[in-house]
Amino acid sequence: MTDYGHDLVFGTFLTPSADDPGRVVALAQLTEQLGFDFASVQDHPYQARFLDTWTLLSVIAARTTTLRVTPNVVNLPLRPPAVLAKSVASLDLLSGGRVELGLGSGAFWDGIAALGGRKLGPAQGVDALAEAIGVIRALWAPGGSVRLDGEFYPVRGAHAGPAPAHDVGIWLGAYKKRMLALTGRAADGWLPSSPYAGPEKLPAMNAAIDAAAEEAGRDPRAIRRLYNITPEFTAEQLAELTLEQGMSGYFVMGDDPEVVRRFAAEVLPAVKAQVDAERARRTAGAPATGTAPAIVPAASPGDHRAPSGLGVTPTPDDGVRRSDVTLWDETDRPTGPAPEPGRTYTAAQRASGQHLIDVHDHLRSELATVRDLIEQVAAGLTDPGAARSAINAMTMRQNNWTLGTYCESYCRVVTTHHTLEDTALFPRLRRADAGLAPVVDRLAAEHGVIHEVLERVDRALVGLVTDEKDIDQVRAEVDLLSDTLLSHLAYEERELVEPLARLEIL
Repeated sequence: MTDYGHDLVFGTFLTPSADDPGRVVALAQLTEQLGFDFASVQDHPYQARFLDTWTLLSVIAARTTTLRVTPNVVNLPLRPPAVLAKSVASLDLLSGGRVELGLGSGAFWDGIAALGGRKLGPAQGVDALAEAIGVIRALWAPGGSVRLDGEFYPVRGAHAGPAPAHDVGIWLGAYKKRMLALTGRAADGWLPSSPYAGPEKLPAMNAAIDAAAEEAGRDPRAIRRLYNITPEFTAEQLAELTLEQGMSGYFVMGDDPEVVRRFAAEVLPAVKAQVDAERARRTAGAPATGTAPAIVPAASPGDHRAPSGLGVTPTPDDGVRRSDVTLWDETDRPTGPAPEPGRTYTAAQRASGQHLIDVHDHLRSELATVRDLIEQVAAGLTDPGAARSAINAMTMRQNNWTLGTYCESYCRVVTTHHTLEDTALFPRLRRADAGLAPVVDRLAAEHGVIHEVLERVDRALVGLVTDEKDIDQVRAEVDLLSDTLLSHLAYEERELVEPLARLEIL
């Protein structure tokens, strides 16, 4: 088992298509809205139908606020390292430290040569990349004159600087023996792609990187392992790669917004929950998943839905209500059966309950974004049309407040051999515990109410665009959305976190 302990990061892998430049930028903005950490862009300057990657990354950074960007990976033979160092540092400074550098030795050499680049053999490409790393690092350390001998990229008295805003990582797209060794000796990270390096190849490749790092006197754990993946990867596969192969960053390939939304809703939070639970178990020295942990004490009378020993805490309803409109009676919500006193829970069961909370936290975050967008409109920082477009693109708008995406992910955690058609969570809960039927029915009814509130927000935004209503009406509808949504999420967690951790839904 090899878990290098890095925090998990997630990103998208975008095609810089020149056919519809605005769509590429919109995909990056959606990436940020859905809670990803990165947008990455492939770099093939000789491809006539592609935008320039570095220009595109700069626009993406300018039109987002938290999203980090990286080329995936830079075609080094067409981007001289001395100039590349300045480009990276400049964008990092301008974006507030949101840039990392994916580097490659080069590919498609005829295309490179057609643009005036030097055509290199495989060994030369690795040597040139090694020189380039030295040049880039030297020019990121201002305060002196840089002189470096080299066959490919000599530097003769260049003034170093500027320094990036943060310690930019250099991640190499490496597959062959010499490139893997260079990664171990000199890089901050490794960034292969699953179509060229499937999961079965990762152990040997990781071992080669580790051996080279140790030979160079480096700690292999300092090298982050990232992975470009196709959308078919499941949460279980990615959690296993993290815990067993040390991978800690995943960039989902594809340019379909629905694929990105589905990955954000069902895979991203599930991977985090499983990895967090297993890391906590290992840190505590608890038994392996599937064996009996410590006995859970009896539930407290005040909150019998989630025993204190479960280790998973539902988000409470803070009682804040912003609107004077009430769409349901919270006092008549049914409750499910109380947990058994002394019930035990495995790490995997706890992760199932936590996953629901993680999904809800993402939706709470989107609600905060909605409120922020409305205030931006009020302050004149964005126009109503842009705010409406952003809200409509969010996950909560797409899933109609059903748990469809969550169901798919959760049920794969329970049993990976079930097909997606078998993964309707609510019917399974009814069958597993008849006492949950009234709760499930109420939750489903509330989903419909919340959908209607979302439609009210949308209509108010349309009215604002056409000057039929003012910003106060939009605020009123968003206040109602806040009241209904946050109350609903708290109720759902109160009633379902413990059953999700307890039941075997097969």
